Amino acid sequence: MPLVFVPTPLGNLRDVTLRALDALREATLIVAEDTRVARKLLRALGLDGRETWSYREQNAQRATPAIVERARAELVAVTSDAGMPGISDPGSDLIAAARAAGVAVEVLPGPSAVTSVALLSGFPLRRFAFEGFPPRTSAARRERFRQALGADATTIWYESPRRVRGTLGDLAAVAPDARIFVVREYTKLHEERWLGTPPQVLAQFPDSLRGEIAFAVAPYAAASRPPAETTSAAIDALLDGGQRVGEVAKLLATHGYGDRHELYVRAAARKARRKTPIKER
Repeated sequence: MPLVFVPTPLGNLRDVTLRALDALREATLIVAEDTRVARKLLRALGLDGRETWSYREQNAQRATPAIVERARAELVAVTSDAGMPGISDPGSDLIAAARAAGVAVEVLPGPSAVTSVALLSGFPLRRFAFEGFPPRTSAARRERFRQALGADATTIWYESPRRVRGTLGDLAAVAPDARIFVVREYTKLHEERWLGTPPQVLAQFPDSLRGEIAFAVAPYAAASRPPAETTSAAIDALLDGGQRVGEVAKLLATHGYGDRHELYVRAAARKARRKTPIKER
């Protein structure tokens, strides 16, 4: 029997697919991120009474062997609190373990906030990346944004309502003129959307924010980075001022000149050329 990954509604129960209902109805075991959320959903779908196990980051390593063993002879359905299981919660390791044990794996198509928010943003999607949740500390968030925006592709992020103001504040510090699209409670009754730069969106937020939040950032690097000649001149000016290579890279990355590692390499190369002695003829 297969191990089936079953996407669940993001908020609106009518988004559940017929194949998802079939899998949940036929499964002898439901594996869920939060069993309380899963039981509530199953009850709402008229499928209560199913055996339910917890599978989350904290217990994934311990729970995986037992789940795979059950899937050898029974249909086991893996769900998330909302959307596609395995995207922002554990799942890929479970699939790898099942395949290693010779257990078939299926993934049903269905609701996913990542692709839905990406499309709803209206930003270019020839290339886009799901970045998950930003780091919890301000310094780490800013560094992560610098790296992500350097890829010159639309990026999709999740965030807690408790941290989203600080997160967008850090994004504003790195890329104040970036275009962003924020969705709160996607597909739910009180869904809200905001479009603009980070400072503009922050100014539109209500005093209190609750619920699930996702946001997209439009491609930024190519449009915002200064020309190569300007970057070289900025590097030279800082080196002339006595700044060390690492300090040059950090400072210029903070001001939108590009990726910190790339700037370090460029600054080191320019400094090395300065030290090369000129041979007399």
